[in-house]
Amino acid sequence: MDVNPLVNGTEFPPVTEAASWVKDRTFSADFPLIDVSQAVPGYPTSDHVLDHMAQVLREPLVSKYGNVLGLPALRAEYAAQLNLGAGANNVTDDNVAISAGCNQAFHVCITALTQPGDQVILPTPWYFNHKMSLDMQGIEAVALHCDASDQMIPDIEKAESLIGKKTRALALISPNNPTGKEYPPELINAFYSLCKKHNITLILDETYSDFRADTDIAAHSVFSDKDWHKHAIHLYSFSKAYALAGYRVGAMVASETVLTQVTKVLDCVSICAPQLSQRAALFAMQNAQDWKQDKCAQMFGRANAFKDALAGNNHGYQITAMGSYFAYLEHPFNLPARKVARFLADEANLLALPGEMFGEGQRKHIRVAFANVSRDVMPAISERLARFDPENPNI
Repeated sequence: MDVNPLVNGTEFPPVTEAASWVKDRTFSADFPLIDVSQAVPGYPTSDHVLDHMAQVLREPLVSKYGNVLGLPALRAEYAAQLNLGAGANNVTDDNVAISAGCNQAFHVCITALTQPGDQVILPTPWYFNHKMSLDMQGIEAVALHCDASDQMIPDIEKAESLIGKKTRALALISPNNPTGKEYPPELINAFYSLCKKHNITLILDETYSDFRADTDIAAHSVFSDKDWHKHAIHLYSFSKAYALAGYRVGAMVASETVLTQVTKVLDCVSICAPQLSQRAALFAMQNAQDWKQDKCAQMFGRANAFKDALAGNNHGYQITAMGSYFAYLEHPFNLPARKVARFLADEANLLALPGEMFGEGQRKHIRVAFANVSRDVMPAISERLARFDPENPNI
């Protein structure tokens, strides 16, 4: 049977590929697998949220279809919290769509905005699911190469030089996946101004916005512009801040014109995000803020523990960029990162992703998603990194 050549030419999901490296193995209690491949909170959902969901589960409406763009109360709550964070009132519930996770939000966004042959600029290292979504829809991903010497922060002048007649959008993730780097507000604002200047769309994925170093300061001032809806689309995931990854609930904020088209796409893809998940997200936003702040602080504690563990073991790895979820490491070997990562999985029982999974020019890097594990595991991660031997015949 023939398959769509665009999908056939799209890379296999990297996290699934990495999981296949260890799926048929067993691990002893004294040398267990440490999995730092996927970004997922290393703690369960709030008990308060779970208790609420146990009650909601029996409500008849949660098993029914809902509004395609999402639960009205959740859309209103999300708009209100965005306005509060931005110190503005330019986002309404009519600008919010609820999706089955942020990956779906990006995919739907691209479907609504672009057509085959268009271009979208992605900073590299890029988030592989963004690239995959573009590839399978026939959209060219134009690489905006970021320099390790500048902690992988994208350069605005380089970005402008890449804008052409086919450019429809530029996508930023801040704090970044895979590097963890939090972009300064003035940089995000400058990219927004650039997109306005060239009449393209800034797609701003803020999945990790709750894990910024100082959430009392606005991440940017995009929503303070009354015309933001002409030039920007914001994406978000409830998975990280509220530990709802398996619930699959995310958000998109865009103009009503764009959301009219998004409605068509969502109706064909999922009809609506899961009702139960939306109720969980709404309750969490309204009742689990203290819990969220405690967990965010816990994540920063893990980041500091990882940094200390790496510094205490002189094995040549350097932190190129880092945040509260990820460290993007430069390895010291004259080998592709994929070989280094395979050795770490096979011989050190450490599952991390090689830089090649995040785009061109990344063979010297590996990503460590240390948010998955508790801070007392960080010394073991550092010790296992030190096990790599480039002379080992198994590589």
